[in-house]
Amino acid sequence: MRNRSHRWRAVLAAAAAAALLGTASCDSSAPGGTAKLRPSAKPTPVWDRSPDSMAAVGDSITRGFDACSVLSDCPEVSWATGSDPRVDSLAVRLLGTTGAAERSWNYAVTGARMADLPGQMAEAATRGPELVTVMAGANDACRSSASAMTSVADFRAEFQEALDTLRRALPKTQVYVSSVPDLRRLWSEGRGSALGKQVWKLGICPSMLGDADSLNAAATLRRGQVRDRVKAYNQVLREVCAKDRRCRFDGNAVFDYRFGADQLSHWDWFHPSRDGQARLAEIAYRTVTAREPVT
Repeated sequence: MRNRSHRWRAVLAAAAAAALLGTASCDSSAPGGTAKLRPSAKPTPVWDRSPDSMAAVGDSITRGFDACSVLSDCPEVSWATGSDPRVDSLAVRLLGTTGAAERSWNYAVTGARMADLPGQMAEAATRGPELVTVMAGANDACRSSASAMTSVADFRAEFQEALDTLRRALPKTQVYVSSVPDLRRLWSEGRGSALGKQVWKLGICPSMLGDADSLNAAATLRRGQVRDRVKAYNQVLREVCAKDRRCRFDGNAVFDYRFGADQLSHWDWFHPSRDGQARLAEIAYRTVTAREPVT
Protein backbone atom coordinates (compact mmCIF):
# COMPACT_ATOMS: atom_id res chain seq x y z
CA MET A 1 0.00 0.00 0.00
CA ARG A 2 2.85 2.36 0.88
CA ASN A 3 4.59 1.85 -2.50
CA ARG A 4 1.32 2.36 -4.49
CA SER A 5 0.59 5.58 -2.60
CA HIS A 6 4.12 6.74 -3.26
CA ARG A 7 3.75 6.13 -7.01
CA TRP A 8 0.45 8.08 -7.22
CA ARG A 9 1.99 11.02 -5.40
CA ALA A 10 4.87 11.00 -7.87
CA VAL A 11 2.47 10.98 -10.86
CA LEU A 12 0.42 13.85 -9.46
CA ALA A 13 3.53 15.89 -8.71
CA ALA A 14 4.79 15.41 -12.27
CA ALA A 15 1.42 16.44 -13.73
CA ALA A 16 1.33 19.56 -11.58
CA ALA A 17 4.84 20.53 -12.65
CA ALA A 18 3.94 20.09 -16.31
CA ALA A 19 0.88 22.28 -15.88
CA LEU A 20 2.94 25.02 -14.28
CA LEU A 21 5.49 24.90 -17.09
CA GLY A 22 2.72 25.13 -19.69
CA THR A 23 1.19 28.14 -17.98
CA ALA A 24 4.52 29.91 -17.75
CA SER A 25 5.04 29.49 -21.50
CA CYS A 26 1.70 31.06 -22.46
CA ASP A 27 3.38 34.42 -22.99
CA SER A 28 7.15 34.42 -23.39
CA SER A 29 7.19 38.21 -23.11
CA ALA A 30 5.83 38.14 -19.56
CA PRO A 31 8.47 39.01 -16.96
CA GLY A 32 9.81 36.06 -14.95
CA GLY A 33 8.05 33.61 -17.21
CA THR A 34 4.66 34.19 -15.59
CA ALA A 35 1.47 34.21 -17.66
CA LYS A 36 0.14 37.52 -18.91
CA LEU A 37 -3.55 37.83 -19.80
CA ARG A 38 -4.29 39.88 -22.88
CA PRO A 39 -7.28 42.28 -22.55
CA SER A 40 -10.22 41.50 -24.80
CA ALA A 41 -10.94 43.93 -27.65
CA LYS A 42 -13.44 46.70 -26.88
CA PRO A 43 -16.76 46.30 -28.70
CA THR A 44 -17.35 48.68 -31.60
CA PRO A 45 -19.88 51.36 -30.60
CA VAL A 46 -23.26 51.03 -32.30
CA TRP A 47 -23.47 54.79 -33.00
CA ASP A 48 -20.80 56.36 -35.21
CA ARG A 49 -20.39 60.02 -34.21
CA SER A 50 -18.61 60.88 -37.47
CA PRO A 51 -20.49 59.34 -40.41
CA ASP A 52 -18.86 59.75 -43.81
CA SER A 53 -21.97 60.44 -45.92
CA MET A 54 -25.55 61.55 -45.37
CA ALA A 55 -28.94 62.05 -47.00
CA ALA A 56 -31.86 64.21 -45.87
CA VAL A 57 -35.58 63.51 -46.15
CA GLY A 58 -38.52 65.64 -45.09
CA ASP A 59 -40.43 68.75 -46.06
CA SER A 60 -40.05 72.46 -46.84
CA ILE A 61 -37.89 73.24 -43.82
CA THR A 62 -35.16 70.93 -45.09
CA ARG A 63 -35.52 72.54 -48.54
CA GLY A 64 -34.86 76.03 -47.10
CA PHE A 65 -38.29 77.23 -48.25
CA ASP A 66 -38.81 81.01 -48.00
CA ALA A 67 -35.35 81.55 -46.54
CA CYS A 68 -33.99 83.35 -49.64
CA SER A 69 -37.04 84.52 -51.61
CA VAL A 70 -40.80 84.37 -51.27
CA LEU A 71 -42.53 81.02 -51.86
CA SER A 72 -39.36 79.39 -53.20
CA ASP A 73 -37.02 76.60 -52.11
CA CYS A 74 -33.44 77.56 -51.25
CA PRO A 75 -31.62 74.26 -50.60
CA GLU A 76 -28.24 75.96 -50.32
CA VAL A 77 -29.30 77.20 -46.87
CA SER A 78 -30.75 73.87 -45.71
CA TRP A 79 -29.82 73.00 -42.13
CA ALA A 80 -29.13 69.44 -43.29
CA THR A 81 -27.18 69.64 -46.56
CA GLY A 82 -26.78 73.33 -47.42
CA SER A 83 -23.54 74.92 -48.61
CA ASP A 84 -24.09 78.46 -47.23
CA PRO A 85 -21.28 79.16 -44.72
CA ARG A 86 -23.63 81.31 -42.64
CA VAL A 87 -25.71 78.21 -41.94
CA ASP A 88 -22.84 75.74 -41.46
CA SER A 89 -25.11 72.81 -42.22
CA LEU A 90 -24.93 69.42 -40.57
CA ALA A 91 -23.32 67.98 -43.70
CA VAL A 92 -20.58 70.63 -43.71
CA ARG A 93 -19.95 70.16 -39.99
CA LEU A 94 -19.64 66.39 -40.37
CA LEU A 95 -18.04 66.02 -43.80
CA GLY A 96 -16.32 69.32 -44.50
CA THR A 97 -17.16 71.61 -47.42
CA THR A 98 -15.83 69.30 -50.13
CA GLY A 99 -17.21 66.17 -48.51
CA ALA A 100 -20.66 67.74 -48.14
CA ALA A 101 -20.71 68.65 -51.83
CA GLU A 102 -19.73 65.11 -52.84
CA ARG A 103 -21.38 62.89 -50.22
CA SER A 104 -24.62 64.52 -49.06
CA TRP A 105 -28.00 64.45 -50.82
CA ASN A 106 -31.31 66.23 -50.18
CA TYR A 107 -34.49 64.29 -50.99
CA ALA A 108 -36.87 66.47 -48.99
CA VAL A 109 -39.88 67.91 -50.85
CA THR A 110 -41.79 71.08 -49.99
CA GLY A 111 -45.30 70.15 -48.88
CA ALA A 112 -44.40 66.55 -48.04
CA ARG A 113 -46.22 64.74 -45.24
CA MET A 114 -45.24 61.64 -43.31
CA ALA A 115 -47.02 59.48 -45.90
CA ASP A 116 -44.42 60.65 -48.44
CA LEU A 117 -41.46 59.62 -46.30
CA PRO A 118 -41.22 55.95 -47.34
CA GLY A 119 -40.72 57.00 -50.97
CA GLN A 120 -38.08 59.54 -49.99
CA MET A 121 -36.33 56.90 -47.87
CA ALA A 122 -36.26 54.52 -50.82
CA GLU A 123 -34.60 57.21 -52.95
CA ALA A 124 -32.11 58.09 -50.23
CA ALA A 125 -31.18 54.43 -49.76
CA THR A 126 -29.93 54.21 -53.33
CA ARG A 127 -27.01 56.43 -52.30
CA GLY A 128 -26.01 54.17 -49.41
CA PRO A 129 -25.58 57.02 -46.89
CA GLU A 130 -24.16 56.33 -43.44
CA LEU A 131 -26.63 58.82 -41.90
CA VAL A 132 -30.17 59.85 -42.87
CA THR A 133 -31.79 62.94 -41.33
CA VAL A 134 -35.56 63.16 -40.88
CA MET A 135 -37.61 66.31 -40.35
CA ALA A 136 -41.26 65.73 -41.18
CA GLY A 137 -44.68 66.11 -39.61
CA ALA A 138 -45.43 69.83 -39.75
CA ASN A 139 -47.54 69.40 -42.88
CA ASP A 140 -49.52 66.62 -41.21
CA ALA A 141 -50.69 69.23 -38.70
CA CYS A 142 -50.82 72.09 -41.21
CA ARG A 143 -54.04 71.09 -42.94
CA SER A 144 -57.14 72.97 -44.09
CA SER A 145 -58.65 72.51 -40.63
CA ALA A 146 -57.85 70.81 -37.34
CA SER A 147 -60.18 67.95 -38.23
CA ALA A 148 -58.19 67.27 -41.41
CA MET A 149 -54.90 66.63 -39.58
CA THR A 150 -53.26 63.23 -39.99
CA SER A 151 -54.36 60.90 -37.21
CA VAL A 152 -51.75 59.86 -34.67
CA ALA A 153 -52.25 56.18 -35.60
CA ASP A 154 -51.66 56.86 -39.29
CA PHE A 155 -48.66 59.04 -38.48
CA ARG A 156 -47.14 56.20 -36.45
CA ALA A 157 -47.74 53.62 -39.17
CA GLU A 158 -46.27 55.89 -41.85
CA PHE A 159 -43.14 56.71 -39.86
CA GLN A 160 -42.62 53.05 -39.05
CA GLU A 161 -43.01 52.20 -42.74
CA ALA A 162 -40.39 54.81 -43.61
CA LEU A 163 -37.89 53.33 -41.17
CA ASP A 164 -38.67 49.81 -42.34
CA THR A 165 -38.08 50.89 -45.94
CA LEU A 166 -34.64 52.17 -45.01
CA ARG A 167 -33.80 49.13 -42.89
CA ARG A 168 -34.62 46.67 -45.66
CA ALA A 169 -32.02 48.34 -47.84
CA LEU A 170 -29.53 49.64 -45.27
CA PRO A 171 -29.69 47.81 -41.92
CA LYS A 172 -26.77 49.72 -40.41
CA THR A 173 -27.45 53.27 -41.59
CA GLN A 174 -27.95 55.73 -38.74
CA VAL A 175 -31.01 57.97 -38.51
CA TYR A 176 -31.32 61.39 -36.89
CA VAL A 177 -34.93 62.40 -36.22
CA SER A 178 -35.87 66.01 -35.56
CA SER A 179 -38.95 66.85 -33.53
CA VAL A 180 -41.72 68.84 -35.23
CA PRO A 181 -41.47 72.57 -34.38
CA ASP A 182 -43.99 74.22 -32.07
CA LEU A 183 -46.32 75.69 -34.70
CA ARG A 184 -48.20 77.77 -32.16
CA ARG A 185 -44.95 79.46 -31.20
CA LEU A 186 -44.39 80.34 -34.86
CA TRP A 187 -47.90 81.81 -35.10
CA SER A 188 -47.30 83.86 -31.95
CA GLU A 189 -44.04 85.29 -33.29
CA GLY A 190 -45.24 85.92 -36.85
CA ARG A 191 -48.68 87.43 -36.23
CA GLY A 192 -47.15 90.85 -35.67
CA SER A 193 -46.00 91.07 -39.31
CA ALA A 194 -48.50 92.52 -41.78
CA LEU A 195 -46.53 91.04 -44.69
CA GLY A 196 -46.34 87.66 -43.02
CA LYS A 197 -50.10 87.53 -42.49
CA GLN A 198 -50.70 88.37 -46.13
CA VAL A 199 -48.47 85.47 -47.16
CA TRP A 200 -50.27 83.20 -44.70
CA LYS A 201 -53.51 83.88 -46.56
CA LEU A 202 -52.00 82.17 -49.61
CA GLY A 203 -52.50 78.86 -47.83
CA ILE A 204 -49.62 78.40 -45.40
CA CYS A 205 -50.71 76.18 -42.50
CA PRO A 206 -54.37 77.26 -42.32
CA SER A 207 -55.16 75.03 -39.34
CA MET A 208 -52.81 77.14 -37.24
CA LEU A 209 -52.43 80.43 -39.12
CA GLY A 210 -55.96 80.93 -40.44
CA ASP A 211 -57.78 83.99 -39.03
CA ALA A 212 -54.45 84.95 -37.53
CA ASP A 213 -55.62 87.92 -35.45
CA SER A 214 -58.59 86.19 -33.87
CA LEU A 215 -58.28 85.38 -30.18
CA ASN A 216 -61.83 84.13 -29.70
CA ALA A 217 -62.61 80.78 -28.07
CA ALA A 218 -62.96 78.87 -31.33
CA ALA A 219 -59.62 80.09 -32.74
CA THR A 220 -57.86 79.45 -29.44
CA LEU A 221 -59.31 75.94 -29.27
CA ARG A 222 -58.26 75.22 -32.87
CA ARG A 223 -54.69 76.31 -32.27
CA GLY A 224 -54.57 74.26 -29.09
CA GLN A 225 -55.73 71.19 -30.99
CA VAL A 226 -52.99 71.66 -33.56
CA ARG A 227 -50.34 72.06 -30.87
CA ASP A 228 -51.57 68.96 -29.05
CA ARG A 229 -51.39 66.97 -32.27
CA VAL A 230 -47.82 68.13 -32.87
CA LYS A 231 -46.91 67.02 -29.35
CA ALA A 232 -48.49 63.63 -30.04
CA TYR A 233 -46.52 63.34 -33.30
CA ASN A 234 -43.31 64.05 -31.41
CA GLN A 235 -44.13 61.32 -28.92
CA VAL A 236 -44.57 58.92 -31.83
CA LEU A 237 -41.20 59.93 -33.27
CA ARG A 238 -39.58 59.37 -29.88
CA GLU A 239 -41.18 55.95 -29.35
CA VAL A 240 -40.60 54.52 -32.82
CA CYS A 241 -37.02 55.79 -32.93
CA ALA A 242 -36.30 54.32 -29.48
CA LYS A 243 -36.98 50.81 -30.82
CA ASP A 244 -34.15 51.15 -33.35
CA ARG A 245 -30.68 51.25 -31.79
CA ARG A 246 -29.30 53.15 -34.77
CA CYS A 247 -31.88 55.93 -34.51
CA ARG A 248 -31.56 59.13 -32.44
CA PHE A 249 -34.41 61.53 -31.66
CA ASP A 250 -33.51 65.10 -30.70
CA GLY A 251 -35.35 64.90 -27.38
CA ASN A 252 -37.83 67.61 -28.49
CA ALA A 253 -35.01 70.14 -28.90
CA VAL A 254 -36.51 71.63 -32.08
CA PHE A 255 -40.01 71.72 -30.59
CA ASP A 256 -38.65 73.48 -27.49
CA TYR A 257 -36.49 75.96 -29.41
CA ARG A 258 -37.85 79.49 -29.03
CA PHE A 259 -37.72 80.81 -32.59
CA GLY A 260 -37.61 84.61 -32.59
CA ALA A 261 -37.74 87.27 -35.28
CA ASP A 262 -34.14 86.63 -36.35
CA GLN A 263 -34.80 82.92 -36.82
CA LEU A 264 -37.93 83.31 -38.99
CA SER A 265 -38.22 84.07 -42.69
CA HIS A 266 -39.02 87.73 -43.26
CA TRP A 267 -41.12 86.62 -46.20
CA ASP A 268 -43.63 84.46 -44.36
CA TRP A 269 -42.63 84.71 -40.66
CA PHE A 270 -43.21 80.98 -40.31
CA HIS A 271 -40.41 79.03 -41.99
CA PRO A 272 -36.83 79.32 -40.66
CA SER A 273 -34.57 82.08 -41.96
CA ARG A 274 -30.87 81.49 -42.61
CA ASP A 275 -30.27 82.08 -38.93
CA GLY A 276 -33.07 79.69 -38.02
CA GLN A 277 -31.59 77.07 -40.34
CA ALA A 278 -28.24 77.51 -38.57
CA ARG A 279 -29.91 76.89 -35.21
CA LEU A 280 -31.45 73.68 -36.57
CA ALA A 281 -28.01 72.60 -37.81
CA GLU A 282 -26.57 73.20 -34.33
CA ILE A 283 -29.25 71.06 -32.70
CA ALA A 284 -28.74 68.24 -35.19
CA TYR A 285 -24.95 68.29 -34.85
CA ARG A 286 -25.17 68.25 -31.08
CA THR A 287 -27.47 65.22 -31.19
CA VAL A 288 -25.50 63.27 -33.80
CA THR A 289 -22.12 63.80 -32.13
CA ALA A 290 -23.22 63.29 -28.51
CA ARG A 291 -21.56 60.37 -26.70
CA GLU A 292 -24.95 59.20 -25.47
CA PRO A 293 -28.39 59.63 -27.06
CA VAL A 294 -30.65 62.38 -25.76
CA THR A 295 -33.36 61.08 -23.46
